[in-house]
Amino acid sequence: MRYIEHGNGGDASVMHLAQSEQPALRGGEVLIEVHYAGVNRPDVLQRAGAYPPPPDASKVLGLEVAGIIVNKAPDVTQWHIGDRVCALTPGGGYAEYCAAPAEHCLPIPDGLSLLEAAALPENYFTVWANVFERGQLKQGETILVHGGSSGIGLTAIQIAREFDARVITTVGNAEKAAFCESKGADLAINYHEQDFVAAVMEHTQQRGVDVVLDMVGGDYVDKNIHLLALDGRLVQIAFLRDSVCRIDALPIMSKRLTFTGSTMRPRTIAQKAAIGKALQNQLWHVLADGRCKPVIHKVFPLAEAAAAHRLMESSTHIGKIMLEVKES
Repeated sequence: MRYIEHGNGGDASVMHLAQSEQPALRGGEVLIEVHYAGVNRPDVLQRAGAYPPPPDASKVLGLEVAGIIVNKAPDVTQWHIGDRVCALTPGGGYAEYCAAPAEHCLPIPDGLSLLEAAALPENYFTVWANVFERGQLKQGETILVHGGSSGIGLTAIQIAREFDARVITTVGNAEKAAFCESKGADLAINYHEQDFVAAVMEHTQQRGVDVVLDMVGGDYVDKNIHLLALDGRLVQIAFLRDSVCRIDALPIMSKRLTFTGSTMRPRTIAQKAAIGKALQNQLWHVLADGRCKPVIHKVFPLAEAAAAHRLMESSTHIGKIMLEVKES
């Protein structure tokens, strides 16, 4: 099969097409003929050598795919050869065939293409687990989503609005602000032109927000703490800036705040499967109705994975960057 090799890591130029055998299946796994794969920040970090995969995971990049099941382990009973699925994978998505736990596969929502379905798993698993399970966002509450024009950000905006929460987001330019507002954000703040803390406090009449979803870190952490309302929750999911930072912890006590966070990849098969079931129960019918659909910015052929990574690193995109793996 064809796959993207990145050797010992480096800049995007280290990625190139290579050939290997199809992955061997372990118990509980299915083999997916990959039609599309999503490109995500963890892929970029892994390619650069800053985010090694778990010891038992494929060293091939790629954490989400959609395609057709072409083989399965003998103990897999919930799927059949020929089923169309999307899947959260432990790695291996940048390849023509990918092995994934059967429990991490989900049916394609009615009305969605394989391309759209491949854009679901990483972002939708992450948002559900962090905004609704850890962040406990409730109807009528207000959430601040940093990086609103990213795949994660747009997913969080749309799902939060679907569950009747108010949404504020930060973005880097006017085009991104307008797009986020078109997807349901009540306020999009251009952080190059405004102090987002002051803007949030003004918009909320000095109350602050109930939940912050942050992937920036650094000096944002202390700012997030100070703009949270009473009993607010700060959920950290990544660090584009430093993970070591100085904060004033007094508001955590005085406002009874919760500072939490999580990563997806190290979770157990069972933990990820539980998130998948919640998604299927809570959101798959919403997607089938045409709401909360992923936003696709650009699709690259598998051979152009390096260009896809350069676009990701530029942060000029709005929504998901995808790879077309199966040649038309």
